[in-house]
Amino acid sequence: MSFLEKPAVHGGLLLDDTVPLTAVIETSQNLQSHTEYIIRVQRGVSSDNSWQVIRRYSDFDVLNGSLLISGITLPLPPKKLIGNMDREFIAERQRGLQAYLDSITQHPLLSVALSVKKFLDPNNYSANYTEIALQQVSMFFRSDPKWEVVEPLRDIGWRIRKKYFLIKNKEQAKERSLLSWVDLGPDKFLSDKDLQSAVKLLTSITSPYICPLIFSSTNESSALLIRPFSEKGSLRDQICKVKPKEMYLKKYCNPKKSQGLELLHIKLYGRQILEGLKVLHDGGLFYGHLHAGNVMLEDDVCRLLDVENGVLGVPSVLRPAFTQLRKINTIESVDVFCFGQLLYEMTYGQPPETVPVDEYPSAPYTAVVSVLQSILSTEACKSRMPTVTQLIQTPLFNDVQLQHSEKVHIRVPSRLKEALKTAKESLEKRLQEEQRLLHQHRRLTRAQSHHGSEEQKKRRKILARKQKSRQSAYENEEDVSLRNNNNNSGSGASSPPTCPSSPTPTGVQSAPPPPPPPPPPPPPPPPLEASSAPPPLSSADRAGGGRTALLSSIQSFSKGNLKKAQTTDRSRPVL
Repeated sequence: MSFLEKPAVHGGLLLDDTVPLTAVIETSQNLQSHTEYIIRVQRGVSSDNSWQVIRRYSDFDVLNGSLLISGITLPLPPKKLIGNMDREFIAERQRGLQAYLDSITQHPLLSVALSVKKFLDPNNYSANYTEIALQQVSMFFRSDPKWEVVEPLRDIGWRIRKKYFLIKNKEQAKERSLLSWVDLGPDKFLSDKDLQSAVKLLTSITSPYICPLIFSSTNESSALLIRPFSEKGSLRDQICKVKPKEMYLKKYCNPKKSQGLELLHIKLYGRQILEGLKVLHDGGLFYGHLHAGNVMLEDDVCRLLDVENGVLGVPSVLRPAFTQLRKINTIESVDVFCFGQLLYEMTYGQPPETVPVDEYPSAPYTAVVSVLQSILSTEACKSRMPTVTQLIQTPLFNDVQLQHSEKVHIRVPSRLKEALKTAKESLEKRLQEEQRLLHQHRRLTRAQSHHGSEEQKKRRKILARKQKSRQSAYENEEDVSLRNNNNNSGSGASSPPTCPSSPTPTGVQSAPPPPPPPPPPPPPPPPLEASSAPPPLSSADRAGGGRTALLSSIQSFSKGNLKKAQTTDRSRPVL
């Protein structure tokens, strides 16, 4: 009976621990003896996936204590015993705590620390993963008593849901092996049966550039694996010159003695790593987890570690970097991108701070810089990554003499090959959808930033003033036109028309002339065809025509055209 027949009951939804968390202190509230800070935490770019946590300054102090082992000086505001409830001091401390949160959430290693995750997201990171791993390992030892725990290796890797133990085989007491327990991840798209077959297939690979698996077992929620342990550690351990068994925060956050490799070793190790990737790609297997910590170096031979991560569905540590680049949307291009980061670290002793990289520190290896530019430059990230075969054919690697030159072929059963192909397509589809959402978010953020910039605000104010000025001028013209129309119509109704050719002298009053007789009715208009009917006049045309007719009648007025009227004088008295 397998020791992992029953799944571990510890979870909820499968979270992607590499999705960054952002934290903003929204406000603070004073209680009787302390101040609480209300923090809005958001996972990824969706504002719907956010929540609030309440933390005191003492909580920040405890978090900072857990991160001191990293050797990084973090900007935590100092303590203050007297006057720590003043309004101005609280506002200043809130700004300092916000800067502290920003420095943590933007650091690639501190941001994935369990203490940081618990501080910002206690609901999803409340499980005791060490205790769960110990239960699973104890079940394994009961089912296979030949193994014995030498010591637990606490937090030697960055994964929260992966625990390590140094073990030995009782039959070979001097040899040490590394046992790891890991939760399955959100990119697990194989069925349980196909997953067991895939891990069993990986155990059978005999390539000199892939670290072999001694034992593997999986269930619905987790996996347990055993592989050889190297006392020298990983390639990153040797670049940083640290002890492999130390905590990863202490080893990698602020290494003091890290140094790049010699050109000879860069060429040799790079070629061996590319050969390992080619074996996986040719066999239809997907990886996506290449970095210096996943390369075991022993006797000048590099072997890829954790090649099972792809089928287990756990996310890559470099996922936040390549999700920003939409052209890196296949597993092969992800592996090449990760190789570029690894090559940079082998050359300069540390991974690049940001990607893309267009400026490189001075280095005597122009051939290395040429390969780096073909992978990490802005132009390369916006176009397409070179393939593994193309990298092997570059002048940097094509003349490397390999000690193990025999070709390794992985024989994959047809049913499993089809399942791996489908799982790979599903993994790439999730990556492309995440890249699409990030692209939309960046466009929206740029538009909002452009709309809210000071220059745009000034521009909008100027346009608003110009539009208001034009509107006022238009309204004034309408008022003047309306007053003129009222004056013309009022003068025609209250005073008789006067001939403009004979103006009335000032100071002389004359009797108004008798009104003219009504004109005869106009003859009826001739019938018009429908097609020749004039178009209806607009209100402006009708107003203009009325004024023209009035002026024409005044100018053509003649006194001689008036008829003599017969009057009867009734002013005399009647006798």
